[in-house]
Amino acid sequence: MVGKPIRWSLAICALVVGLAFVAAPASAQTGQVKGKVVDAQSKPVEGAKITIVNSEMQNRKFETKTKKDGTFLQIGLPTGNYKITADKDGMLQSFDVRISLDMKEVNFTLMPAGQAAAGQMSKEEAAKQAARVEGIKTKFAEGAALSNDGKYDEAIAKFQEVLVDVPKCTECYLNIGSVYQQKKEFDKSEEAYRKVLELNPESVDAYNGLATIFNSQKRFDEAQKMSAEATKRASAPGGAVNPEALYNQGVIAWNANDFAKAQESFNAALAAKADHAESHFMLAKVYLNLGKLPEAAKEFETYTKIAPTGPNAKEAASNFEMLKAYIK
Repeated sequence: MVGKPIRWSLAICALVVGLAFVAAPASAQTGQVKGKVVDAQSKPVEGAKITIVNSEMQNRKFETKTKKDGTFLQIGLPTGNYKITADKDGMLQSFDVRISLDMKEVNFTLMPAGQAAAGQMSKEEAAKQAARVEGIKTKFAEGAALSNDGKYDEAIAKFQEVLVDVPKCTECYLNIGSVYQQKKEFDKSEEAYRKVLELNPESVDAYNGLATIFNSQKRFDEAQKMSAEATKRASAPGGAVNPEALYNQGVIAWNANDFAKAQESFNAALAAKADHAESHFMLAKVYLNLGKLPEAAKEFETYTKIAPTGPNAKEAASNFEMLKAYIK
């Protein structure tokens, strides 16, 4: 497997199958909000626009719409104070909400203008909530620092402290899963990632985490399935696919000796990001296994140009020197 560290973001992010756990800084911690919009007769309202605006940073604005059953979900919200508004056909309602690391639930009842009062949080309640959130963030940051220092048991204990206050902290379970992965306690790691999916079935990190531990256990079919699930959910706005997720699939296929699938995945990653160096390197290794020496030489050469000081630069340069005579 390619020596590339896992990259963690506590929102939706890419996870490369691999090595050292690197916890995200406290500033990267995010929360989620879900809820339901109904009308005056308590019937679900489909297509209501949900606007989520950060009160401290007005340019941080998120929008989504309710589904047929009136529900909505927004993840990846930086912690802070927000005004959340539901709007449909001139009817609207707003709430001032503090988003922390847990899943916040906000429900709306839409009535004709003038009949629905905006929900407000008192200054005293806001201050208490802010203090609580700061305490939680401190514990989380301590857990991340302990993880990076290799103090895995202490890190797990600290994340579990956060879970006492925030039982639905998906980021806590993600980090617990990764720490157990480093300890090679794969059953416990899998349990933590499964818990994430209970709380957030769309978590790219959880699917990639499962792919990683299944790959480590040589459960390649399951690893490929989880990686595929991650890839489906890793599409960026506009339909662009995250190259890291495709690279991840390729590595799993490579480890399973499925070179045709690996070639397909690495080529897809490069179609999404032409200068994705590690995909060039792994594609070169695939070509070596397929006996395509000229193609392998070109890919090794491309890697050295894109990443002359990359983790595989020496191997790529050495292989290119041995194979360049095969380039037609």
